[in-house]
Amino acid sequence: MKHGKKYAEAAKLVDRTVQYDTAEAIALVKKTATAKFDETVEVHIKTGCDGRHAEQQIRGAVVLPNGTGKTVRVLVFAKGDKVAEAEAAGADHVGGEELIPKIQNDGWLDFDVVVATPDMMGVVGRLGKVLGPKGLMPNPKAGTVTMDVTKAVNDIKAGKIEYRLDKANIIHVPVGKVSFDEAKLQENFDALMEAIVKARPSALKGQYLRSITLATTMGPGVKVNTAKY
Repeated sequence: MKHGKKYAEAAKLVDRTVQYDTAEAIALVKKTATAKFDETVEVHIKTGCDGRHAEQQIRGAVVLPNGTGKTVRVLVFAKGDKVAEAEAAGADHVGGEELIPKIQNDGWLDFDVVVATPDMMGVVGRLGKVLGPKGLMPNPKAGTVTMDVTKAVNDIKAGKIEYRLDKANIIHVPVGKVSFDEAKLQENFDALMEAIVKARPSALKGQYLRSITLATTMGPGVKVNTAKY
């Protein structure tokens, strides 16, 4: 992959052979952000898990204390009095059966997270082929299949992020924006790592966290020391 001049200059600031402590890594990541927009700060965690085994899967959610810096659009599938509850909580879109053709046939995807009450999962299940590959399928482990739609919507709006293993057994999650000060990014990073450490599958033998890398949307990766985790 060919990178531009700015990336090359930024990459010179990072020693690829060093695992930095978190505070240093965050400072470096902010320094190496060169894009004209407010880049997202991402964490990439390589695990020793084998996601092909159900007992080594990792999936969950954590509310970042300082949010993600991104406005998240929430769609809630609900019926009865849960519709008004979702609207009152600040959901961007609320509906049921009538949304199926809109998503399936018209390709409507103006939302970032989908929440559903358990009694709507039969309806939502029909959208599996559309929502599944995009990682938008509601899931009880992530707290997006719930009767408490108020809490679900509030948490998501406050900065709740979902984490899960990808096919290469790596977790990719945002922990804020470059415009956040270092203390806020540190708090978000710590909250994420606490959740990830707790999520270690009991069936896993050997090393859990192989590597942790911090990077901005367009910037070089900065390795974080995994020793303390």
